[in-house]
Amino acid sequence: MNRNLFYLFLVILASCTEREKSSPNVFFAGEIVNPTSKKVFLSKDDKVLDSVRLDENSRFSFNLPSIEEGLYHFNHGNEYQYIYLGKGDSIQIRLNTMDFDESLVFSGKGSEINNFLLDFFLANEEEELLILSTYFQMNPLEFDKKIEELRTEKLALLSQLQSEAELSKGEQEIAEVIINYTYYNYKEKFPFEHRKRTGEKLISEMPNNFYAYRKDVNFDNENLTYLTPYYNFAKSHLKNLSYIGCEKKCGIENEEVISQLHFNRHKLSLIDSLIREKDLKDNLFRNVAMEYLLRGGDTEENNEIFINDFHLRSQNNKHLGEINELYEGIRNMQPQKKIPNLLVKDFDGNNISLQEIAKDKKVAFYFWSGNSKRYFKDVVKRVSELSKTNKDYLFVGINYKTDDITWRGMVSNSKLDKSSQYKADDFKELTKTLIFNKRNKCIITDDATIVDGFTTMWAANF
Repeated sequence: MNRNLFYLFLVILASCTEREKSSPNVFFAGEIVNPTSKKVFLSKDDKVLDSVRLDENSRFSFNLPSIEEGLYHFNHGNEYQYIYLGKGDSIQIRLNTMDFDESLVFSGKGSEINNFLLDFFLANEEEELLILSTYFQMNPLEFDKKIEELRTEKLALLSQLQSEAELSKGEQEIAEVIINYTYYNYKEKFPFEHRKRTGEKLISEMPNNFYAYRKDVNFDNENLTYLTPYYNFAKSHLKNLSYIGCEKKCGIENEEVISQLHFNRHKLSLIDSLIREKDLKDNLFRNVAMEYLLRGGDTEENNEIFINDFHLRSQNNKHLGEINELYEGIRNMQPQKKIPNLLVKDFDGNNISLQEIAKDKKVAFYFWSGNSKRYFKDVVKRVSELSKTNKDYLFVGINYKTDDITWRGMVSNSKLDKSSQYKADDFKELTKTLIFNKRNKCIITDDATIVDGFTTMWAANF
C-alpha cells in the first residue's frame, strides 16, 4: 500500500498514546490548498449535516457535539472523501485540490483508521488497472486465487493496525466491510468482464465455491446503505442473478439479453424479494429505473409496462418524483412526437425554439461543450463527414456549459456554420427536457417530428 513509511509512523505514534474518548465532542478541521469553492460540507449518508466557510488562510473547522460514531464524508467543490468520526476524535487534514485524494493526509486523534482507509482506496485504484487488464482474462480458479490474495493481504494490514492502534469496534467493522465488499464485487463482475475479453461464457458455469461469500452477505444493515463498495456489490450481485434468471425465462442471444424489459423487471422482482432495508431498496430500484429508461431503445409500450411494475413494487420510493419526471421526459422523446419546444440562443443572441429550427427540414441535433476542446474537434470532424454523405440533413449544434465569449470564439475558429450553432443557457432544463445523458447524443427529426431521440453522432442511421 502507498505511503508505508508515513503509515508506520502513525502506528508507532498511536501505540505510544492511548486514545482518550471521554468527551463526546468531535473536532474536524483542516487546510485546503488551491480551494475551488468557499465552503466545506460534512454529510452522513445522503444528508448534509453542516457546512463551514474557509477563512482567509483557506482553513476550516467543525465542532460537533455528541456525534454518532460512523462513516461520514466531506465535500469541497466537486470532490469528496470518506472520514470516520468517533466520540472524542480531533482530526486535522491537509489537501491540495490539484491532487485531491493523493495529497490528502489525516492527523490527530482518530486519524489512524482514516489514513488506513484512504491508503486502501488509493491502492485499489492501482489494483483495478491490473484486474481489468490481466486478472479478468484468467480462468475462474486463477482469478479467485488472485482476488483472495489481495483481500487477505488487506485484512492482515487491518489486523496489524488493530493490534497497535486499538481501533474501536465500529472502525474495525467498517474497514472489514469496505475490504470484503470491494473484492466480492470483482467476483460478481468476473463472468461478464471475462466474457468481454475472451468471448468465453462462464456465467452459469462457475465453480461451486466461487460465490461462497454470498451466504454471509447482509442486505439489512442500514449503516452500510450509502457505502460505495457495498452498494456497487449489490448492483453487480443483482445483475448476476438476473442474468441467470433470463437465461431460463427470456433467453440469451449472442451473449446478450433478448428482452431488456424482462431483464429489468426481473431485477425489480429480486430487489423486492431480497432487500429489506428501506433506503437501500429505494436506491436500487432507482438505479434499475434510471438504467432501463435512459437506454432509450425500448418501445413506448414496454416503457409503460416497466413504469407500472416499478410503481407497483416501489409505491413509497423517495425517488418516485424523479423517476416519474424522467419517464414523462422519455415519453416526450419517442418517435412521432414533436421535439420539445426548448428555447436556445442563436449566434446573434436571439431566442428561438427547437421546433422552429427543425420546421420543414430534416435535422440532426448534436451537442458540445467548451469544457472539452478535444471532443469538440472530434465533433467538428464528424459533422464534416456526415454533411458530405447526408446532404439532405441540416446538422445543428447545441452548446452547453460554456460562456458566450468562449462559445463564439470556438465556433468562429472552427469550420462550423454559425447559422446552425445555438447555445442552451439552462443546462438543467436541457438535460431534463431532451433527456441529455451523454455528450455524444444525437436527435434526428423530420419537420420537427422525432425520428430517433436516443442515438449518437457515431451510431445514427440517416
